[in-house]
Amino acid sequence: MKSSGQRALVCLLFFICALSVSCSSAPTKPPKAVKTVAFIPNTYSDFWKIVRKGCEKADAELPDVAVNFQPLFGGTKEEQNRFIREALERGDDAIAISPIDPAGQKQVLNDAAKKAVVITQDSDAPDSGRVLYIGADNRAAGRQAGELIKKALPQGGKIMVFVGKREVLNAQERFDGLKESLQGSKVEIVDLMTDDNDPSRARDNAYQTLKKYPDIAGMIGLWSYNGPAIVQALRPENMLGKVKVVCFDDERETLEGIRTGAIYGTVAQQPFEYGYQAVQAAAKILRGDRSVIPESKTILVPTTVVQRENIVDYTDKLNKLLGNAK
Repeated sequence: MKSSGQRALVCLLFFICALSVSCSSAPTKPPKAVKTVAFIPNTYSDFWKIVRKGCEKADAELPDVAVNFQPLFGGTKEEQNRFIREALERGDDAIAISPIDPAGQKQVLNDAAKKAVVITQDSDAPDSGRVLYIGADNRAAGRQAGELIKKALPQGGKIMVFVGKREVLNAQERFDGLKESLQGSKVEIVDLMTDDNDPSRARDNAYQTLKKYPDIAGMIGLWSYNGPAIVQALRPENMLGKVKVVCFDDERETLEGIRTGAIYGTVAQQPFEYGYQAVQAAAKILRGDRSVIPESKTILVPTTVVQRENIVDYTDKLNKLLGNAK
């Protein structure tokens, strides 16, 4: 006859065996019916509002995909890295990101690429594990800006260049393209000033340039908010139209500046396409269709030069695209 202790031991062993059989025979977790894409911009501006419109259109067209669009407020790589970690913790299947510091974030992006499909948009991180870049040819866009400022200043002159962060690849490539375009011309770049993603500081940079360089002839803003910030600095000094302004993108203040003559021209990207194409590409890759990835792992979206002669047509097309939301 077994003792109570022996009976307890037998019951325990039986329970462990039953649990083991139950675990080994448990069905595998079914695949998610809806895949999720985390969309991470690099700062907060009207540019990203347009990108979000593109995301929303793709989201509405894809019944098997949902987009988690993460607006940024601080615009730091630490903030971006936190959003990447949160996306992975949520179990997001893909991440579309505009990296702030591609070199400094290489390891974070590589680690993310082991768990999710990583696509870069707007600005690239080509040395990371991302599978695809969707955005402008930023070096070519920089050359377009250079051609604009040469037209604006046919006699040459000193110019100041402004951007949020110099380590972001699109900033580097635009600046390099600008310098290439200005080689051999009479236009002289004084410096490249950064504002750390702060529009107020961007405005102050332009104001300080006016005070330090009274002979400044032109200003170029490489990021979307730089153009409006330059105009805000020039207006109270009665320098609108006297200092020639060339910038990037199509924020409302930028387009209004072109209409009034405060801004000579802008190199406009197609941010709507960045959002739309990134989500569509992620959806195809998540379904196992990698034909969307070209051999170059790059999809270039053309840029458009906007000046007074085509501002009305451009604005009409933009408003139609956005449903007059801008």
